Order: sequence, then structure tokens, then C-alpha cells
Amino acid sequence: QVRLVESGGGLVQAGGSLRLSCAASGSIFSINAMGWHRQVPGKRRELVTSISIGGSGSTNYADSVKGRFTISRDSAKNTVYLQMNSLKPEDTGRYYCTALRATGWDYWGQGTQVTVSS
Repeated sequence: QVRLVESGGGLVQAGGSLRLSCAASGSIFSINAMGWHRQVPGKRRELVTSISIGGSGSTNYADSVKGRFTISRDSAKNTVYLQMNSLKPEDTGRYYCTALRATGWDYWGQGTQVTVSS
């Protein structure tokens, strides 16, 4: 089992920034990558960004956040960060830290709310 605990959500004005953190514990050896999914009301959950755990830490971003969001990791702390800049109202949603195993995105945190006001 892997436990994921997020922090750092909140309310921010459009154009502002927020930084989310996710601390992982448990059977971390089973994880291939970590990511952030978000749930926007009325829409399906989407994968916003991901970072591989091993090697160089390759990253991927959804087109909607490229150039504005940055995912990073601190391997010593088993922690992943999501720096969100130039936030837009459409970024509002619940952000979930997730962990990828060979079988899929099997582990999810409890989520943290991000609200961007216009």
C-alpha cells in the first residue's frame, strides 16, 4: 500500500500562484511515477502532469497547463510538488496526488481544493 497526503491548496486570484505538495509513504518501491489529477465540476478527472520516479524524472503535462505548471520531486523526502503559476479560473478544481504502478494509477490522495477567482 502507498499513502499519499496532499497539502497546499486554497483560494487565489487569477494570475496568482499556488504550490501543492504530496508526501508518499508505504510501498514506494512499487511506484513508477507520480502525478496530479484534477476533478473539475461537470468534467471527467484529467491527468494534469506526471513525473517518473526513477532515472532523470521525465515529466509530462496536459496542454492546458504547459508553461504554467511545473512538477518536481524530492526523492530524499518522497515528496512531489506542483508549482502552479498564472492560474486561471478554469484551473479551479480538486487536485489529487496519484501514484502509478504497472497496473495503472492505483493510489490516490484525499485531494486538495484549488479555487481561482476571476
